[in-house]
Amino acid sequence: MNLAQIDRRWIFVIVFLAVALPLLFPIGLVGEVSPRTQTMHDLIEALPRGATVIISFDCEAASWPEIGPVAEALVEHTMQRGIRIIGTSFLSEGTALGFELLSRHADAADYVQGRDWVYLGFRPQYVAAILGLGESITQEYPRDYINQPSEDHTLLGAVRSYRDVALVISIADDTMPQYWIEYAGARYGVKIAAGLSAVMVTTFTPYLDSGQLQALIGGLKGAAEYERLLGREGAGSRGMDAQSSAHLAIIVLVIIGNVAYFRGRGRS
Repeated sequence: MNLAQIDRRWIFVIVFLAVALPLLFPIGLVGEVSPRTQTMHDLIEALPRGATVIISFDCEAASWPEIGPVAEALVEHTMQRGIRIIGTSFLSEGTALGFELLSRHADAADYVQGRDWVYLGFRPQYVAAILGLGESITQEYPRDYINQPSEDHTLLGAVRSYRDVALVISIADDTMPQYWIEYAGARYGVKIAAGLSAVMVTTFTPYLDSGQLQALIGGLKGAAEYERLLGREGAGSRGMDAQSSAHLAIIVLVIIGNVAYFRGRGRS
């Protein structure tokens, strides 16, 4: 049989199976946990129970399949530690995604809305909003995402500004963590961490090296490594399995294609 004459539809089937089967039947191709992911895990582990963090969902829906598992792992770990969460978003598409994620995990962790977690929702003019949070959270957000008065929440009665916040985590697919670093970290001294899409990791590594960013994890690999630290397999682990097996299938197909090409050229 001439390899060069194989119907290309078989190639689509092979790639489909390489992606679909690991999603259905995880095979554990995560690898070792990187020091960068370990640092993020240790940072949250070091926070005292009852501390408060701000988690900002600064991402768009198109990147959610990659960055969603990062957010899932960080929120799950934060709630496991009994840390209170104030959620917000400075990109409109991330607003509903963040609220759904926090609501789902809050139900599983028996977190009470208003006492253990609050979702402030979307705010335009993010530079002004970041600065405003440093002065008064309730003045910057008079009402929360579900239109309840912010002053009515027990959590926001105790946490008035960055002075009462242990950490800010920006879940981002663009340069939004830079604004948190410049306007919240530099001016108010609050610690900043980031969960990023893989392509943004190199952009923020200098901030990590300089100490302006306390920790970061990025992409499916970072999510899969974090899930390993949490002792479970989730969307990050399954995604890494599918991605790795798809890469392997493509490599094999490229080798087969080259073998077919050189055999055909030799005959001619």
